[in-house]
Amino acid sequence: MLRRVLAVLAAVVLTASLGVSGTTSPAEAASIPWLKTHGSKIQDASTGKTVTVKATSWFGMETDTCAPHGLWSITLDQGMSQIAGMGFNTVRLPFSNECLTKKSSGSVNLALNPKLSGASTLTVMDAVVASARKYNLRIILDRHRPGSDAQSELWYTKKYSEARWISDWKMLAKRYKNQPTVIGFDLHNEPQGSACWGCGVKARDWRAAATRAGNAIHTVNSKLLIIVEGVQYGADGKGTWWGGNLTGVKTKPVILKVKNRVVYSPHEYPSSVFDQPWFHDKRYPNNLRAVWEKQWGYIVTKNIAPVFVGEFGTKLQSSSDKKWLSKFVGYLKDRRISWGYWSFNPNSGDTGGLLKDDWFTREKTKLAALKPILTPKSVRYPAAPAPAPAPQPSPQPSSPGTKPDPAVGASSSASSNGVSSTLTVTSSWPSKYQIALALTASSGVKVKSWTASWASPGAVAVDSAWGMTCKVTSPRTASARVSCSGADWGLANLTQGSRVDVGAILTAPKAPAAPKLSLTATR
Repeated sequence: MLRRVLAVLAAVVLTASLGVSGTTSPAEAASIPWLKTHGSKIQDASTGKTVTVKATSWFGMETDTCAPHGLWSITLDQGMSQIAGMGFNTVRLPFSNECLTKKSSGSVNLALNPKLSGASTLTVMDAVVASARKYNLRIILDRHRPGSDAQSELWYTKKYSEARWISDWKMLAKRYKNQPTVIGFDLHNEPQGSACWGCGVKARDWRAAATRAGNAIHTVNSKLLIIVEGVQYGADGKGTWWGGNLTGVKTKPVILKVKNRVVYSPHEYPSSVFDQPWFHDKRYPNNLRAVWEKQWGYIVTKNIAPVFVGEFGTKLQSSSDKKWLSKFVGYLKDRRISWGYWSFNPNSGDTGGLLKDDWFTREKTKLAALKPILTPKSVRYPAAPAPAPAPQPSPQPSSPGTKPDPAVGASSSASSNGVSSTLTVTSSWPSKYQIALALTASSGVKVKSWTASWASPGAVAVDSAWGMTCKVTSPRTASARVSCSGADWGLANLTQGSRVDVGAILTAPKAPAAPKLSLTATR
């Protein structure tokens, strides 16, 4: 770790090089237009030309690493060039309010990303925006979580108030006021549970809160699109996806003081993510268009406002999922609806991503399924930079064209009480490594709990984990061991023939070359 004075200096240098006070050159500002809405369309605010937002989410800045995931294996520019080359025109960037205050980020390979040495989370965000601009990509900022530990059903928690939520949005609006690369703010990810639409109860009324936040943001930058997700339950009490119910817009739309800036944003997923009643309709998948039209599609059909489907994704492994995606892509294309695929990252436990675990190889089957709504283009893939002259841990990490860590790809399997599992080391870099853990429950098995563990000599701590909670016992010793237990969707979705993919990032001298997995499951 560099000394604090060097870290501060690096941050200052990066700040100057990126123009992080919301500045951009006149030429850049002229080439990237602000957007507005007109009826059900998103348009170039200058020319009136219709724009379809084709996004993918690159997550990580909402987690405890406070940086986009994968920067342990690729450079920021390599990620952006991949996204642009696949045919996307926008990156949806999740973040947490907690991360906005962090003075440093974790799990960034500084040999590959030397300019991020000592950078605060906000400076990393500046770098993301700058890299996106280089590849003619837009950015949608998505307040994914208040704290980095978990999502919240409402837009505030005891620790993160509504006032904090709004003040952070205003701060970001000011920071990027002169950067039309940042086109919009997704106010809060997946309102759910007690969140209501237009019920008039201030503590629960998401429509009213979105109106307050949107108006406050526009006092700083009136050109931003305000992206408003739905709720889980409609006025009739019927549920759908978190943030997916926008039936209330019909009679109670969000009306801001600045006109033509509201975009509504549902999320949609297949049965492999969560089983919904419409997947069992005898007309499936031909019943899906009616479901989508009722929940949110009518907003476009009736020319009320634009819709940006902020998340949809699948591992594309089951016949049901393949039918769902084919119908959904066709619906988006026919209605010319803007959309955001979840996710670019390969380490999304329930959907996977557009890249394989090496963060380089594309998931060609998924991209082929998205082809009707994508326009791939030729983009030069930048080489990894030479390591920074500042001191780096030894040995140096692998990068394209160099010999990889032999531990990467090492795997081990174990089973217990009707549950089988495989642990794989997917990445390693100086003092860090990442694992993927796949668990499958036998048909008819309902899992109450599971715990997986493996030896990791010298392991220090758990940087981040998804779908499970992890700890290191006897840290910094030859007998150090990592133990992880299923949590959230990593436990709830493991039932009756299903599979979950979870993972973690560890701080350790090196990745275990021959990890021996142990598993205990109860049912």
